[in-house]
Amino acid sequence: MTKKLSPYLYILPAAIVIIMFRLIPIVLSFIISFFKWAMTGRGEFIGLANYGHLFLDPEFWQSMANTFWLVIMVVPTTIILSLLFASMLNNIKWLRSLFRTVYFIPTVTSLVAVSIVWKIMFSQQSGLFNFALGKIGIAPLGWLAESRGVFELMAGSVGIDLPFWMGGPSLALFCIISVTVWRSLGYNTIIYLAGLQNIPEVYYEAASIDGADKVKQFFGITIPMVSPTTYYVLMMTTITTFQVFSQVYLMTGPPAGGPLGTTKVIVFYIYDKAFGESADLSYGSAIALALFVVILSLTLLQKKLEKRVHY
Repeated sequence: MTKKLSPYLYILPAAIVIIMFRLIPIVLSFIISFFKWAMTGRGEFIGLANYGHLFLDPEFWQSMANTFWLVIMVVPTTIILSLLFASMLNNIKWLRSLFRTVYFIPTVTSLVAVSIVWKIMFSQQSGLFNFALGKIGIAPLGWLAESRGVFELMAGSVGIDLPFWMGGPSLALFCIISVTVWRSLGYNTIIYLAGLQNIPEVYYEAASIDGADKVKQFFGITIPMVSPTTYYVLMMTTITTFQVFSQVYLMTGPPAGGPLGTTKVIVFYIYDKAFGESADLSYGSAIALALFVVILSLTLLQKKLEKRVHY
């Protein structure tokens, strides 16, 4: 009897924490989404009214569009750069541990401190980036205060006018994207490095004997052999990018989410509705459930890519 119970006793502390701080809040959030429930207390049952309002809410769709721009630009960039950096690190024979530590530092650095430092660097008046642009004769940019799209700004610099829908993410959101990529690189680079070190050297030796150069070896051996790592990085980076919050809250305020709501991503919108001026927990819960459905759908879609993974 003791042997049957002992495994469950070992996992009991972790199970209690997960149930108390994960499962119960998820269930309560789902229930609250069917009520008119403010911070002051329980309200009346309103059924699917919150979800009906969700589909007609322009701020919700804007925040979803901002979030998709974030994901579309962060995930591929992070995967490509992480693999390239990991490949370079894998070829270093001396001081490899030092370089791994340097790459990993952004991951373990406080996100609050990182966001404040990058906000100072993006400052329009005294930021490092505008100082560098001034040295090469380029006018200073608004960075975190610019609501126009990056593609629109680039096209406008050469006299081309793009339609609104082709303008791309705002320059302010592009700054958030840059910080998110920078912070994600360290962790994903180390993950890729571990995957690269598990590739048997005999494959590269055989390819060299057959006359394959480094480029052919990279695309013919490295990329297929690290596909399990790429699959993991793809799924985890997608999920974590959908949950970006601190950078937006700390770098774009006050009021956070600006300019003109172009950096208001979905998690920040949930926070703003549930704990902001409106303090509408029920509507915030409905948005959170919509985000859960989106992430779940993308995860199931990515699962279909597993058949292309070479284990």
